Amino acid sequence: MNLTRLLLTGLVCCMTSLLMGQQLSLYTQYREHATLINPAAMELDFLALGYPMTVGASYRKQWTGISGSPTTQTLRFSYVNAGRSSANLTAGAYVINDQTGPTGFTGFYGRVGAVLGSDVEYSGLSLALSAGYVGYQVRASELVLRDGGDITGMTNQSQSHPDVGFGLYFYNTVGRNDNQIYVGLSVPQLLGFDLTYTNDAGEFDVQRVRHYYAMAGTILRFRDESFMELSAWGKYVEGAPFNADFNMRYQMNNALYLGTGLSTAGNFHVEAGVNLGPNAGLDNNIRIGYGADYSFSSFGPSVGGTHEIQVSLALDR
Repeated sequence: MNLTRLLLTGLVCCMTSLLMGQQLSLYTQYREHATLINPAAMELDFLALGYPMTVGASYRKQWTGISGSPTTQTLRFSYVNAGRSSANLTAGAYVINDQTGPTGFTGFYGRVGAVLGSDVEYSGLSLALSAGYVGYQVRASELVLRDGGDITGMTNQSQSHPDVGFGLYFYNTVGRNDNQIYVGLSVPQLLGFDLTYTNDAGEFDVQRVRHYYAMAGTILRFRDESFMELSAWGKYVEGAPFNADFNMRYQMNNALYLGTGLSTAGNFHVEAGVNLGPNAGLDNNIRIGYGADYSFSSFGPSVGGTHEIQVSLALDR
């Protein structure tokens, strides 16, 4: 499913057919990007550690063995008003920049929603919308054409469009150890518009399709204040096979955490990081994490590994 993003460049160059597949950015440490995947999701900082506000950033380099492979940078902010009313505010914003060879997009989004529940620190049903503006670019000078005369002389192209997303997310505390479960459904790219680039030399289209996401998991707490999170992220795009990631992360009772997982696309995940909070004498929490993917799929040539680094700051207020 990831390979489709690289083939997007071939779509632009060949202009012979419409290719449907994953177009939005992928993440190894997808729990760190939960609010980008689902505008109604709760941050791990809130669910596991009780912090209502998070600021974070990440950088991802995919398929390091290929020139022009996808790179993604994100900035995000999240807030939950953990009050005692029947409906509490959840809000945030994020910026994302994604580039694959000569094609790419930059988006600016805000999100707002309500968390329904009498005590949202322990249980709630969240509903939220995201809305933003996305700019798409094609750098003509970097295109490698199948036939030299197809779109000769085409200049760089760019278009901007509004975008909207929607999400549902439920979480609950269960058991004597305050274990937690969560499940969410989202359509982060709801409009599914077409991008048509035209000039005197020719015309080509890139169709932006809807993505349907599901996320579920559980946080299992232990007596020594360590915990383990088991999670899954399912992705479906019309015209492409269903794809899912499964991950396990263990937070030790000190600063360190370790994680591993698998993808049905044939990827093996590893991640590691540190949480620097009360254990380091801080009122707030700083998390620094690194994740990597290795593809063991037998389909197609080797494209190299994927590397991702993220840092976040969780604030009590």
